[in-house]
Amino acid sequence: MDSLPLAECFYSLQGEGCHSGKAAFFVRLGGCDVCCDFCDSKTTWNVKRSAITSVQEIVDKVLETIADTVIVTGGEPTIYNLDALCRLLKENDKACFLETAGNHPVTGAWDWICLSPKLNSPPLVENLQQANELKIIIKHPADFEWAEENAALTDNCLLFLQPEWSVHEKILPLIVDYIKQNTQWNLSLQIHKYIGIE
Repeated sequence: MDSLPLAECFYSLQGEGCHSGKAAFFVRLGGCDVCCDFCDSKTTWNVKRSAITSVQEIVDKVLETIADTVIVTGGEPTIYNLDALCRLLKENDKACFLETAGNHPVTGAWDWICLSPKLNSPPLVENLQQANELKIIIKHPADFEWAEENAALTDNCLLFLQPEWSVHEKILPLIVDYIKQNTQWNLSLQIHKYIGIE
């Protein structure tokens, strides 16, 4: 696609998962068919609220910064064909990271895929198998079973459990105990919320 619905873009630090604390340029696309109740980007759901922006203009915004990594997120970015965006980013020597629920086929050439599957719209098995990182949001104790179901379908993937922010104080001790008993898992915290950045 030569143009994509751009909800927002900004240069910040990755706040979650394996690359937490790393500087990156975020490209947040509008439109989502997952619509989690705990989503912290609900303004992206309605694609009509996003500006249709040329891929070249998006990349130009990246090039205004010194970022060497671009994280494409949403909404749900895999609704769109991302081949052109990745191609142009790579022509400018940028690493391409994807954050997705994995419920659509993945397009584009990615250096890192973080898959965060959601129960109301399960991921495609092919996406689980190509994910570099599996990040499961834990809101209820039953979510640990969902985490294991997805982890069983991955291949040499880093595994993360992340407390859902609205219940993080209550659920975090359960996650800590779970990881201590299941050491293949790692803890992900939304550090951007703790330190007050985007």
